[in-house]
Amino acid sequence: MNPIFAQFQDQPALIDEGQGAWLQSLLTAVGGRMGDIEKAAAEQADDNFWYASDDWRSYLRPYVVKNGILHVPVKGVLLNDFPYAYGGLATGYEYIYQAIKRGVEDTNVKGIALVVNSGGGMVSGNFDLVDRIYAFRGKKPIRGFASEHAYSAAYNIISATDHVTVARTGGVGSIGVVVVALEYSKMLEAAGITVNIIRSQPDKMEGNPYEKLSEGARERIQERVDAFHEQFVASVARNRDMNAEAVNATGARTFMAQQAIDNGLADEIGALDDAITAFEATLSEGDEQMAELTQADLDNSKAAGKAEGLAEGIKQGAADAMARISAILGSEAGKKRPKAALNAALKTSMSADEATAFIGELAEETVPAAGAPAGMLKDAMRASGNPEIEASAEGENDTTEMSRAAKTLAMVKGK
Repeated sequence: MNPIFAQFQDQPALIDEGQGAWLQSLLTAVGGRMGDIEKAAAEQADDNFWYASDDWRSYLRPYVVKNGILHVPVKGVLLNDFPYAYGGLATGYEYIYQAIKRGVEDTNVKGIALVVNSGGGMVSGNFDLVDRIYAFRGKKPIRGFASEHAYSAAYNIISATDHVTVARTGGVGSIGVVVVALEYSKMLEAAGITVNIIRSQPDKMEGNPYEKLSEGARERIQERVDAFHEQFVASVARNRDMNAEAVNATGARTFMAQQAIDNGLADEIGALDDAITAFEATLSEGDEQMAELTQADLDNSKAAGKAEGLAEGIKQGAADAMARISAILGSEAGKKRPKAALNAALKTSMSADEATAFIGELAEETVPAAGAPAGMLKDAMRASGNPEIEASAEGENDTTEMSRAAKTLAMVKGK
């Protein structure tokens, strides 16, 4: 039997139930090409995960950046302990993680696109990968594009991105776990073959293919399946900011593009090329805003400021928002990068600590020597309708960027 295919037999899997023939055909193809993979592993001379671009093995670990977007393939059957991306046949969880990690650290990468076309894969390794992708959120934009299908294990992965786009003819879902327990007992009996199993304990080797599945074995397999299912549901609920009951109510079914948007499993319908181009445009717009902020830019951010304020609990008072803005712009990192700090303060939901750490990794800006007029921050807060919330002594000496933030907050509160 194909050694990779054997890892799925009698084991819980995150595979869409309609993808059995797909799974078998891909694993058969991969098994027939194991020579390349084994040769690449044998020639691994150091601990560096990535191969040089002129190394023949680099095609097994592609790292493709186009117009500032890193394209990470999530295609074919998804495997644990398989640190490669083998065309459209198979992709390893370790490869996906290493590619995203490198993209986050690569200054030439502005955003990361997971290009997905998979009917699922192994349980082992999947949840760890999804948690790692989720932890990368906020460091760089990460979007998922279901160029066709993102089912089961593949959907868990794509759900961890910031935004999910599905092709018009594609689909997502299959949030469920399955075990295929083969039984050959009747075939062996018809062939006149008797299998004798000598056990040290009654439950040893339960669920084997040579005898009928016992009720006890079935119950224990069901327990494992149910436990993994609960983890799957919780993972998607967290990733998509959904109620666990709503995720579970999908019933492990698959959904076409519009259905997926309606039930919260996706955000947008679009062809891959068009969606990637739109992604590039959003990042280019971000660069322009970082390069030159105008008062019009700040005015346009009022709606975003309102949404952010609601999310963070604006009902508790403008003081919390002012303290966050002051902490970001007044930090050492913020003073050296005022425009980046202002963007982080007004256009993201990052906490003060997260924003300070983020902008601290950016190049320092040329900061004008002149500061804001004395009392400007205090006057802005009074104009907001909250005269009892005043700037601190330190705030009186903040830069012009701080004063702009105060004006913007005052405008937001005035709406």
